[in-house]
Amino acid sequence: MVEVIKVYKQATPDMKFIGKKYLESDRKDGGFGYKWCEWFQNNWFEVLEENVTESWKSQLEDSDAYVGMMRWKEGEEFQYWIGMLLPLETAVPEGYESVNFAAGNIGVGWLKGMEDEIYCKEDKCADKLVENGMNIISGKENAYWFFERYGCPRFTTPDEEGKIVLDICHFVE
Repeated sequence: MVEVIKVYKQATPDMKFIGKKYLESDRKDGGFGYKWCEWFQNNWFEVLEENVTESWKSQLEDSDAYVGMMRWKEGEEFQYWIGMLLPLETAVPEGYESVNFAAGNIGVGWLKGMEDEIYCKEDKCADKLVENGMNIISGKENAYWFFERYGCPRFTTPDEEGKIVLDICHFVE
C-alpha cells in the first residue's frame, strides 16, 4: 500500500529547471519511463550535474536529485519534463530547455511504497499537503507546476520490505 509518510514546507531560492520537455502524446504504456531510460543511456544528466556546486547544495535541499517536472493547465496539453533544478544563472546546454522559478516554497510529500505503485499519486500528496494547512498555488499563466524528486538514498535504497520513497512537490504559499 502506498502512503504519504511525511509532509513539510521547504523554502526554495530563485532557480532554473533545465531538462527536456515531453507531451501527453509521448506517453508509452501510460508513462514516461522509457524517456528516463533514454536519459540514462545518453548520459544527459551528466551535463546538468556539473552545475551542482557546494554553494547550490547549501541553498536547495536535495539539489542533486533528478526531477520529473510536470505542468498542467486546463485546456492545454499536459507536459512532463525530465531534468534538474539548478541555479538561476546556469547556462542552458544545447538540446535542453528551461523554466525559471522565483524564490518561494514547495510542499513536499514523501510517498512510500513499492516502485510499481508509487507513480501518478500527485493528487494523493496534494490532498495531504492541503490537509496539513498548505495552499497549492498556480504559477506562470495560471498553470500548475509540480514535480517528482528522486532523492537519494530514499528512492534508490529500498527498506527491508522493498519499499522506496518518492518525493512529490507542489508549489505552495
